[in-house]
Amino acid sequence: MSTPVLWHSLTWEEIGRLRDSGMDAVLLPVGATEQHGPHLTTAVDCVTAEQLARAVSAETGIPVLPTLPYGCSLGHSRRWPGTISLQPQTLIDSVVQIAEWCHAFAFKRIVIINGHVTNFAPLRCALEILRSRFDDILVAIRNVADVSQRVHTEFHADAEDWHANAAETSLMMALAPELVRPERIAEAHDPDRTHGLFFSHPVNHTSRNGVTGHPVTASADEGGRLFAMMVEDLSQQLRAALREQPPLGHSYFATI
Repeated sequence: MSTPVLWHSLTWEEIGRLRDSGMDAVLLPVGATEQHGPHLTTAVDCVTAEQLARAVSAETGIPVLPTLPYGCSLGHSRRWPGTISLQPQTLIDSVVQIAEWCHAFAFKRIVIINGHVTNFAPLRCALEILRSRFDDILVAIRNVADVSQRVHTEFHADAEDWHANAAETSLMMALAPELVRPERIAEAHDPDRTHGLFFSHPVNHTSRNGVTGHPVTASADEGGRLFAMMVEDLSQQLRAALREQPPLGHSYFATI
């Protein structure tokens, strides 16, 4: 494995040479700062998004932009101290403006690696804005937990509405063990109470301690296995994405 290409570690001349070499893609990790139960810190979603981005950068050569550390975490409520949420429009605006600057430098393939489930709606809105604004921009979103079907299965193994569960805890044990409180794991479990519900409820109405799932089954070995799976599957997708072209060349702005 090579070294990841980190935007913040490059000079403007080096970024220019990277562009001139034919690289026209960037990876944007988007995390969140939010409670993750009594056994994980508020950095979980940033760690998983950033570490995945760095690992696939090492495999593909795609540069990694600095991680956005705040997301749309309104659903976690203010019951547990620690969550800091942006409004959806703020996240939309931030991503659009970042992408506009990248596009100005001819990095037209924007791959958003999303570490927090409910970031997806505003990120999708940002995607819609960008592709309606630029004819040649290509934007994709990959949720950490949905990189592939097998990754999705692992994340949902102990809870459909999972949070700070076995998968997330295992990943943190493997990627950032200093951010895990192992002595609290045994009491951190909480069942998924959303089965059969029609409405979408905030976490304060569905969890006693901010957890949904059973982190007691987590291990660093499982986290390492899951992370390797995520890196392999996303890297394979990105290699193809670097060559992808629109099926048709019609302009967004030209009428028939």
